[in-house]
Amino acid sequence: MLFSNGRRIGFGSMQLTGPGHWDAPEHPEQVMQVLRDAVDAGVTHIDTADAYGPFTAEKYIRKALHPYPEGLVIATKGGLTRQGPNRWTPCGRPEYLRQCVEMSLRRLQVERIDLYYLHRIDPAVSLEDQLGVLRDMQAEGKVRHIGLSKVTLEQLRTASELIDVAAVQNKYNVTDRASEDVLRHCEMTGISFVPYASLAAGALTTPDALGQIAQDYGATPAQLALAWLLHRSPVITPIPGTSCSARLRENLAAQQISLTREDRTIIESATIKAEQTGRGRG
Repeated sequence: MLFSNGRRIGFGSMQLTGPGHWDAPEHPEQVMQVLRDAVDAGVTHIDTADAYGPFTAEKYIRKALHPYPEGLVIATKGGLTRQGPNRWTPCGRPEYLRQCVEMSLRRLQVERIDLYYLHRIDPAVSLEDQLGVLRDMQAEGKVRHIGLSKVTLEQLRTASELIDVAAVQNKYNVTDRASEDVLRHCEMTGISFVPYASLAAGALTTPDALGQIAQDYGATPAQLALAWLLHRSPVITPIPGTSCSARLRENLAAQQISLTREDRTIIESATIKAEQTGRGRG
């Protein structure tokens, strides 16, 4: 398994941009400081993508952290083009993906990318062509491991016949477990499962679903949601993102929370009940 050093919570850089994941952040120095604080706090996995900004997050990672400390895994992605705030379109043409890798190498100032994800499978291009160029660049020594993002079980199985899939990044949290079948496959095959939206875009940081239970544990709702993920499966490596160092430290402290099977059931039941209540109000 790719992430097996005991420090399982990584850092997602998607929030280190402007509104709509577009352009530069309002406070660049704060962004670079939270990256430095993450590494100082023991984070060994930073997740980014060329589409964040676009190009913004990768540039700040280099500015804040280069030369990178030994043992730090930087994962990036390619295959999405940007048309404006919150607008994303897949492009899986092999020549474009090769350019994506080359430019990420330059922006991050590395000779090899630790983990490179196909950000989205482009339905207009054969999967074999999309993964083939990444496999070629892996053979060239420019990519160490290849991952997939937002894939179905069928797509993952097909891809695994073409490449050695090291990691999958799908949406997954205590209130959204639509990728349960993908997670089970990752468990059986030793693929790292890196959930994005691990805090449901902030919904799990509010008291609505987990507030009372979190008080009982002396934790925050966000910490409880992250602890649930860590206990859900040993292949899960959450990457909660923030531009605030205090929230970063709060997220990382979730690694110290121990949950029993009964605890996890209570958390799951509470979030289901809160979700049903919310739908009822609508």
